[in-house]
Amino acid sequence: MGLTKQYLAYKPASCFNIIASGRANICFVALGGVDGRYVAVAGAEKVMVWNTRLGEKVLELMRDKQEVTFLRPSPDGKHLAVGYADGVVEVFSLEEKQSVCTFAAHRSAVSSLNYDIIGLKLVSGGLDNDLVVSDVVAQTGKCRLVGHNAPITQAFFMQKFHDVVVSSSKDTQIKFWNIETQSCFKTIVDHRTEVWGIALLRNDDFLVAGSGDSQLTVYKIAENSNNAVQEVTGGIDDLLLESESSSPFRCTQIGNIQRAGTGRTMNLVVEGNGQILGCHGTDKNIELFYFFNEDEALARLTKRLKKLDTKAKSKHSTNAAERQLSLTDEIKRLPTVAVPEKIKSFDILLGSRDELRICVTYVRNFIQLFNLNVAEKHAEPKSLHAIRQQGHSSEVRCVAFSSDNLAIASGSGESLKLWSRTSQSCLRTIETGYVVSCCFVPGDRHVLVGLKSGELLIVDIVIGEVIERIKAHEKELWSVVLTPDMRGCVTGGGDTTVKFWSFELIADPSRGKESEVKILSLLHKNVLKLEETVLCVRVSRNSKYIAVALLDSTVKIFFLDTLKFYLSLYGHKLPVLCMDISYDSNIIVTGSSDRSIKIWGMDFGDCHRSLIAHDNSITGMQFINKTHMFFSCAKDGRLKQWDADSFEKIITLPGHVGEAHNLAVSPNGKFVVTCGSDRTLRLFERTDEPLVLQDVQEEEREELENNTLATGDDSAVPGLPGLKLPSKKTVGSEKAAENILECLEVSKQFESEDNKNILPPLMYAYEATNTDDFLLSVLTRIRSSDLEESLLLLPFSAVCEILTRIPKLVQTRQDQTETICKVVLFLFRIHQKPIVANQVLLPTIQRIINTLQSAITEQRDMVGVNYHAMQMLQREVELNQGMNLFRDATKIRKQKDKRRRQKELSKRTFVQIST
Repeated sequence: MGLTKQYLAYKPASCFNIIASGRANICFVALGGVDGRYVAVAGAEKVMVWNTRLGEKVLELMRDKQEVTFLRPSPDGKHLAVGYADGVVEVFSLEEKQSVCTFAAHRSAVSSLNYDIIGLKLVSGGLDNDLVVSDVVAQTGKCRLVGHNAPITQAFFMQKFHDVVVSSSKDTQIKFWNIETQSCFKTIVDHRTEVWGIALLRNDDFLVAGSGDSQLTVYKIAENSNNAVQEVTGGIDDLLLESESSSPFRCTQIGNIQRAGTGRTMNLVVEGNGQILGCHGTDKNIELFYFFNEDEALARLTKRLKKLDTKAKSKHSTNAAERQLSLTDEIKRLPTVAVPEKIKSFDILLGSRDELRICVTYVRNFIQLFNLNVAEKHAEPKSLHAIRQQGHSSEVRCVAFSSDNLAIASGSGESLKLWSRTSQSCLRTIETGYVVSCCFVPGDRHVLVGLKSGELLIVDIVIGEVIERIKAHEKELWSVVLTPDMRGCVTGGGDTTVKFWSFELIADPSRGKESEVKILSLLHKNVLKLEETVLCVRVSRNSKYIAVALLDSTVKIFFLDTLKFYLSLYGHKLPVLCMDISYDSNIIVTGSSDRSIKIWGMDFGDCHRSLIAHDNSITGMQFINKTHMFFSCAKDGRLKQWDADSFEKIITLPGHVGEAHNLAVSPNGKFVVTCGSDRTLRLFERTDEPLVLQDVQEEEREELENNTLATGDDSAVPGLPGLKLPSKKTVGSEKAAENILECLEVSKQFESEDNKNILPPLMYAYEATNTDDFLLSVLTRIRSSDLEESLLLLPFSAVCEILTRIPKLVQTRQDQTETICKVVLFLFRIHQKPIVANQVLLPTIQRIINTLQSAITEQRDMVGVNYHAMQMLQREVELNQGMNLFRDATKIRKQKDKRRRQKELSKRTFVQIST
C-alpha cells in the first residue's frame, strides 16, 4: 500500500476592511451604561459595535454564514435583535456577547424589526410579505400575519393601543393588525406608489408615511369614542361608519409635509421619545422635524391667533380654517444635516441636554456622527467623528502579500491601502485611482500599481506617496508580475501588448539633477504585440517562458528571451481570467469564465485534467510556494484548495457573501487573503490539523444534506389548509422530530423487555432512568422556536402515544408543567378531529384534562403565595429599617403613571384640518 499525502487544514483567521455593510441599518446601542457613543452596524455576516469617539471596534457578534439585513436594540438596551438574509431572527445579549434565542420566522430576508414598549414582544417583517410576532420571553412565535402582497418595509407596535401592529409594504398599503384575532381591521390605501417607511410619533398621536414622491403624508390617530362618531347616512358612508366603529381608533389624513430633498423617501427614523422624525431621500440631506406636545402646540396656536387678530383689525377678516390647529402649529422643521456622500441608513438619539446625535452610514463604507442642539434657535449640525480609515470606500479588486509575509496591499476603485497581517490595522492609505492589479517590489518598500486607465504607478509605502506615474498602456493594465531575477517586471494590458520593464535608481527629480538621493524608477525594455486583449501574464520561475491569457479564450506561451511563440493552450470556452505556473515550471493552471480549471503540462502543452471547479467565473488562482497545491476563488464567493498532482479538491473554505474578486498566497504558504464584493478582506491561516480527504468529502455531503429539508418546505396539514404557524420548517425541527420518534421507539422496546436494569445507550446519554423522564428530556432539549414545527411532523400514531404518556408525566414532573401544556395544546389544536373521532383516546383525554387543570391550579397558587409573601417581607423590611426597597424602580413607575394620567386628562376634542 502506497503512502498517502498529508494535507494541513486552513482556517478563517480574521475579516477586516469592512466598516458598515450597505444592506443593513445602523442603530445606537448602550454599552456599560453609556448612550450616544456606540453604534451597531452589519459587517457582511457579522454584527459590529464601534466606539465612535475612539474609532475602534469594541464588539463582534456572529451567527453563521448568513448576511445581516436588519438590527434593532431592545428598549432596555441589553439585547440586540438581528435579522438575517435566510429569514432567521437572532437575539443577542450585549453584556454576555452571545445569542439568547433564535426565531426561524421568515422564508426570505428580514426587512423590519421592532420591539413593543416593554421589550417582551418582537414583530418582524420579511421579503416574503409576512409579519411574524414573537414572544421574546417564551422564545416562541405568537402569530403570523398574512395580508400584504409585496415585501414589508416597516412594522411597529402601537403604544397607546394594546396588541395592535401597524405595517407598511411595497403594495402601497398601510395595515393595522390585531394580534389576538390575527386579522387586519384597518387598511389605508391613499398612496399610489410603494410605501417605503412609516413612523409613529408623540405617543401614537401621529402616523407619518413616506412613499415614492417628495412628500410625507401625516395622519392623525384619535380614539374612537361614541361621542366622536358623527351620524352619517347613505350607502357607502354607512359602510365607512361601520368600519370605523369596529376599530378602536380613527386614522385621518390631516396634511402633507413637503420635503426639501428630491426623489423618493428612503428611510424614516423616529427618536426614542417619539418627538423627532428624521428622513432622507436619494440626495445627500437628512431632514429633521420636531413634533410639539399638545401644550406647546396650543401655545403656538394662541400666538398665531394673536397675529391674525392684529392683521384682521388692520386689513380684513380671516378665514375660519386659519383659526384651527394646523400642521404648522404641531410640527417644526429643524436644520437639515448636509452629508458628504450618498446615505444608506441613519439613526437619531436625543440626549438629556437637548443634544441630538445623528449617526449615518454611507454607501462608500464609512460612518459619521453628527451633533445638533435642538433647543438652540439658530443651531447648525456639526460633525463630531468619522470612521473611514479602517476600510476602502469601494470594492477591493486586487491583493498582494509582501515578501516577509507581514504586510498586505489591497487596491480598490480610488486608493491603495497597506495592512498589517498580524493586527489587521490599516498602516497607509494612498490615493491612486482605479486599481486593478498590484505587486510588491523586492525590498517591500515600494508597490507597483496598475490602474484601469493604463497607468503604472510606483508607490513608496514608507512615505505614503506616488513617486512616479508611467503611461504604460493605452487601456486597462490588467496584470503586473515580477520577473524571476527580481530585477524588473512584466505588464499586460487591454491595448493587446505585453511590456517588459527593468528597475533602476535615478536622482530624485524634486531635488534637482545633481542630488545624491536616488528613487526607484522603471525603464521600458521590450514590447510583445498580440492580436487580442491581454487579461493575465505569468512568468515561469526558470525564466524560460512567459504565459499570456488572451480574450480569445486561449493561453499563448512564448520564450522569455526571444519572445518567440512556443505553445498555445486552447480548450476553454470563455476567456481565461487568471492562471499561475508552479515553482518547478512543470505545471500551469488556468481558470476561466466557463467555471472550469484546466491543468496543463508546460513541456508539451497537454491538458492533464479539466475540473468543473466553481459555480461561476473563476477570478483568482495561485500556487502555494514549493508545492503543486493551489487555491482558487470565483464569483460564487467560495475559496477552494486543489492538488494539481492528484487532481482532487482538498477543502472548500467559507468565502464571501457575494463575489470573490482576487486572492493572494503568502510566500511561506501559511496565509491566504481574499477580497470580494462584500467589501471584506478575509484572511485564512494554515493550522497543524491534518486533513483526511475522505472525511472532508463526507462532511461536505452531510452539510449539503443538512441544508436541504427531507420533508420539503411546505408545512401543510391535511384538514387545516389555512394553517399559518409563526415559524418555518428547519433542519433543526426535522432532527427534533426524528429524536422524538426514536425516543418513542426506544421506550417501547425498553418497556417490552423483562430486564429493566440495563438501560439503552440513548437513555443513558440523556441521563434518564425511566421512559417518562426520557421523553421529557427529549422535548425540553428542543429549541422553543422549533417545538411546534417538530410536533407538526409527527405521524398521528406517535401523537397518540405521546398523549397516553402525558397524565403520568404531569403527576411525576410538575416542574415541567409549562412544556407539557405547550405540547398538549398544540397537538389538540392540530389533530383535533382525529383525536375526537378516536374513541380509545377519550379516557386519556379526560385524565389529561383533570391532571393538567390541577397542576396548573397548584402552580398558580404557589406563584400567588410567593408573590404576596415577598410583598409582605418587603413591607416588614421597609418598616424595620426605615428605607424603601427598589426605590428607583418605584419612582420611575410612579412618574410614568403620572404622565399617563396627565395625558388622559389633557385629551381634547379632535379637530380635522383640511389641506
